[in-house]
Amino acid sequence: MRESASGKVFIVGAGPGDPELITIKAMRRIEQADVILYDRLINKELLGYASSYAELVYCGKAPGSHAMSQQLINEALVHYASQGKTVVRLKGGDPLVFGRGAEEALALAAQGISYEIVPGITSAIGAAAAAGISVTHRDYAASFACVTGSRCHGDKMAIRWDLLAHSVDTLAIYMGVSELPAIREELLKHGKASSTPVALIERGTTPSQRTIIGTLADIHTLALSMKLSNPALIIIGEVVSVREQLLQAEQHAAALIS
Repeated sequence: MRESASGKVFIVGAGPGDPELITIKAMRRIEQADVILYDRLINKELLGYASSYAELVYCGKAPGSHAMSQQLINEALVHYASQGKTVVRLKGGDPLVFGRGAEEALALAAQGISYEIVPGITSAIGAAAAAGISVTHRDYAASFACVTGSRCHGDKMAIRWDLLAHSVDTLAIYMGVSELPAIREELLKHGKASSTPVALIERGTTPSQRTIIGTLADIHTLALSMKLSNPALIIIGEVVSVREQLLQAEQHAAALIS
């Protein structure tokens, strides 16, 4: 992106929750920012690295409750950068994986505002790894897909569950907690085996992380009984079974040491 006479916007990925998983580059941008517009799911500890003069603007989105609309966020980014300020748009995970980072970049480009995208670790990688789940594995999965679970009811681009049920080995589903029964029903309807392992990872990479393991046959009832809540990632595929193998290996190693 060409430099402009105005300020500059950095669209920054904060990672999946653990503040130590942020990149060095992202941390430097936070430290240098005049203004930080931050989302709901970032670890607030990261804001402690902002300078004393930085203006902090909350623009998070919770299900059914948005502090700022996307249009207002876009306008705010343009507004602050037009004043010659260094602006950080701080997002959970990676800004280009269901983070609307591309929408914001387009809005900035349309106004001739200079910007840079700073990648972050997305939860499909970070939360899965923290739960002991490898999204790919030589014996179980040669492919994985990141899927949004928020388009289950008539959105303009319907999710092709019929294709995803068989064309991809591992599914990592974001924003799918409230739609879990519908997701399960669609996958079963299109031939996914009811015995397929499923993991629900709540608040991945944080001290309050919780992992629920089941199958397509029972995962919706497990989620209800254990009161699963957002944010949570859904992992569907045979790789989930590797987690149990890892746990057993760890227990065996601990027994030998003791």
